[in-house]
Amino acid sequence: MSSKWKCLVAVLAAIVPAVVFADYTWNFPEPATPLALDTLNVHNKFMIITIVIFTAVLAIMLYSMAVHRKSAGHKSADFTGPKNRKQLIWTLVPFAILLYIDFILMGIPAAHSIFMMEDTKTNAQMVLKVTGSQWKWQYEFIDGDAQGIKFVSNLTTPQDQLYKGAPKGEHYLLEVDNELVLPTNKKIRVLLTATDVIHNWWVPQFGVARDAIPGFLRETWLEIEKPGIYRGQCKELCGRGHGYMPVVVRAVPEEEFKTWVVAKKEEASKLAAAADKEWSKDELMAKGGEVYNKICVVCHQANGQGLPPAFPALAGSKVVNGPVVDASGHLIKDSHLDRVLNGKAGTAMQAFKNTLSDAEIAAVVTYERNSFGNTIGGIIQPTQVAGLR
Repeated sequence: MSSKWKCLVAVLAAIVPAVVFADYTWNFPEPATPLALDTLNVHNKFMIITIVIFTAVLAIMLYSMAVHRKSAGHKSADFTGPKNRKQLIWTLVPFAILLYIDFILMGIPAAHSIFMMEDTKTNAQMVLKVTGSQWKWQYEFIDGDAQGIKFVSNLTTPQDQLYKGAPKGEHYLLEVDNELVLPTNKKIRVLLTATDVIHNWWVPQFGVARDAIPGFLRETWLEIEKPGIYRGQCKELCGRGHGYMPVVVRAVPEEEFKTWVVAKKEEASKLAAAADKEWSKDELMAKGGEVYNKICVVCHQANGQGLPPAFPALAGSKVVNGPVVDASGHLIKDSHLDRVLNGKAGTAMQAFKNTLSDAEIAAVVTYERNSFGNTIGGIIQPTQVAGLR
């Protein structure tokens, strides 16, 4: 055996066991909604049709090549001409077959799926607004018992796993601080938009992947049939933190959902009450560190050094160490607090006034002005933030 063949055998011997024993999943995830089930059925039907066509064409081609080859004594035929009946038949018959397959066997199921996907309003029992931002999701219930509930869902995968090679958890990059809780067996109309760039809210088991576009409201719908936790992520290339924007949905029976609604509203009431009190510096620093490590650390890093020029350093920053209000008590444009509240146009710095509470904004600004070697000191109270909005 030549050295070339010995090398090939050695490579195959190394690869084949890994291939044979690999854990492959050849199909879609188990569908959890009517949309996902319909998509799966259409996909499987189309695959069967495609395989049949491929097999038939390949078989005819191989048969023709083997039986009518030149070495067997066959000579090429000459039947080209504008009035040749055989040429006309061999053109129209396959065309008619493919036309039937495209419009009847494939077109009708595809049209049914599209109409089903776009029917977001019929019998909808709840409306959920989903807003994508770099790099988190905001959820807001528009009507029903859950109306008024609004919260942000952020990645919680530890920094050690992201940057320091720590062992990865089971749900690496697919874990969040605030799960979206939804009731089962209810049709939910979902409105999607974004604040900065195009995002895509994607949960494979729901059969839903719809772009969230700034300045537009787009629609889809869900009807989750089985309780459980369903995970997905943004599947648009929405920037450096694209891989850090997971979706986690916990589907529960209706009674359990009502209990969650009550608890969430009580939590919102406590946050509102907390914003009215006078916070100590220690309280603000503790809360600010929590907010920073959930939201700001992706861009500005744990040490506040950032990733210039896209994400400037907070350590030693003139903006962070500058005043936030003028002598009249008005918010200074482009000051530290103004940038956290309103963002900065033309940069990756987004506005947080609609996604963070007054207490969270006051806390994170206080934390940044007293960390990373910054010397401005002082504190910002939630009541100040509320007055400067």
